[in-house]
Amino acid sequence: MTRQLLIGEQSRITAVFSFVLSLLWLQATSADTNPVREQYQKFEYNVPMRDGVKLYTAVYVPRDASAQRTYPLLMQRTCFGLAPYGPDQYRTALGPSPTLQADGYIFVYQDVRGRWASEGRWTNMTPLIDGNKRSTSGQRRVDESTDTYDTIEWLLTHLKHHNGRVGLWGASYAGFYAIAGAVNAHPALKATSPQAPIADFFREDMHHNGAFTQLALLAYPLFGEGPPQPTTKPWFADALIDTGTQTEFGWHKSLGPLTNAQRYLARNTFWQQTVAHPNYDAFWQQRNILPHLHRVRPAVLVIGGWFDAENLYGPLSIYKTLTMPQSQTNPMLVMGPFGHRGWTQETGHTLHNDLYFGDSLATHYQRTLEAPFFRHYLKGTGDGKTGLPKICLYDTGQKRWQTFAQWPLSNSRRLRWHLAPSGQLTGALTDPAGFREYVSDPANPVPYTEATLTAEPDFSALFSYMSADQRFASTRPDVLTFLTGPLTENLTVGGEISVRLHVSTTGTDADWIVKLIDVYPSDEPNHPFLPNPKTQLANYQQLVRGDVQRSRFRRSFAKPEPLTPRQGTDITFRLPDVLHTFKKGHRVMVQVQSSWFPLIDRNPQTFVRTIYKAKPTDFRSARHRLYGRSTIEVTLLP
Repeated sequence: MTRQLLIGEQSRITAVFSFVLSLLWLQATSADTNPVREQYQKFEYNVPMRDGVKLYTAVYVPRDASAQRTYPLLMQRTCFGLAPYGPDQYRTALGPSPTLQADGYIFVYQDVRGRWASEGRWTNMTPLIDGNKRSTSGQRRVDESTDTYDTIEWLLTHLKHHNGRVGLWGASYAGFYAIAGAVNAHPALKATSPQAPIADFFREDMHHNGAFTQLALLAYPLFGEGPPQPTTKPWFADALIDTGTQTEFGWHKSLGPLTNAQRYLARNTFWQQTVAHPNYDAFWQQRNILPHLHRVRPAVLVIGGWFDAENLYGPLSIYKTLTMPQSQTNPMLVMGPFGHRGWTQETGHTLHNDLYFGDSLATHYQRTLEAPFFRHYLKGTGDGKTGLPKICLYDTGQKRWQTFAQWPLSNSRRLRWHLAPSGQLTGALTDPAGFREYVSDPANPVPYTEATLTAEPDFSALFSYMSADQRFASTRPDVLTFLTGPLTENLTVGGEISVRLHVSTTGTDADWIVKLIDVYPSDEPNHPFLPNPKTQLANYQQLVRGDVQRSRFRRSFAKPEPLTPRQGTDITFRLPDVLHTFKKGHRVMVQVQSSWFPLIDRNPQTFVRTIYKAKPTDFRSARHRLYGRSTIEVTLLP
């Protein structure tokens, strides 16, 4: 693939595609001084699976490998392509980090079935098969676990100069393949690192607790289909959605109801599946990997970012599942102050949105945690005595790494704040029958970030919203704000956040977005690396954590129910884990609203069988009430 082709495609492509294609271009650059070419020899294979399908596999073997100098295999399986294709075309970097490339491994890359140069049929989040791997007709049944097993078996048989040990790694979608390959794993698979892995498609990426992530519309051409036959070119380019020159907010608002997405995605299989399965039915349940993780035996290093807008649920839920009593592995967890994949590439000054967290944090993780993990299990004793912390988390308020023996902590205490009708966030229940109310109008939704009003529809705002300033929302009449006084001491919150709202509405459905916010004092100084020199951190309202709960799913994600107008109802849900210290002098804020657009699609506020097919006349304003019995509960760390 040429650089000119990629630049041409990028002129009409959204950021998710631009990101993929820029990776391909960087990998395709193969100058004569390429150190990978100097140190490694590349081989390409079409590796047969048990059902006869062949998967394209690129292998980079150190040139000094010999019978006396053997290396372990470190493999990534991905749906994003493995350019440069061709035995004389070399990547410019190998492995998860420069440190691991310098350590020396046999690096293996594979296109999963049905993607790019591999044969077979593409399936999103391939369901794992329980029990017998043969169907009743005698045909061999396959999934990502069997494909990983068969690949390892073939490589160990056909490659020379390996030490018989294999590791897996992958970030984002490739993180799913890294954990799926560890289920019923090949005996030679000793360690795997799922990084920002997808765990359940109904709760991340395309959804938040079942509410559709409308920004994901632009990604459907990439994920909706595999190529009709193996290819090394971006077959999805002609299906890209042209958003013109509108802003992100403007384009999504002009789209109207989600049913209008059909004009762009009428032939997109994954979109048709999404529309056909609006609830958590068997289609989505089969794409939940968590029930299968009791069959993971290799060592596991789970990586995630506190500000990962795409895959935050995945790493946290996978880690917690692997620590359950029936689990057969002893996982390690690392969560840093990163957005999606932020730990994979060093940026020098580690920033997220406006906030500065320190220097060289990605390199710190790569050198002190990731590289020693793989060295131990693939080159060392592999006995589990790594000397590494079991849990290493970054406190996004204190701005420092902390280590723990377990997560969540058992010696912590709970703090319950009441959302008082006075607007106070208080530990005392003052007026349980009192309420505050607002009108939620689908025609005038609350933006999920101020940047969406000026950004082009290229996901740029999505990458930064999870720590963004919320002052723009505080001034809206359809956003309720609750606030503590200035803190007299540091308050460290760790773990999940429990929300219990008591609400009523004049409609029959509604969304409830709850945001936990750190309000900086008026004398907060700016740091020297602010991306926008006009930004002032004084009185900044940093989003610490937020999420949405759709009323129709308040009792069951599988069986939605309408609300009864004007009848009080409890809405309970949890916000994902945090580790954040609200510093002395700061204040804690909670915001409650009913739209978060276009991060989340608009709720019509009229109960319909499926919002994907709601008509314009279904979208109606409604008056919502939030009663003083409502609470938000956090875990305080000692």
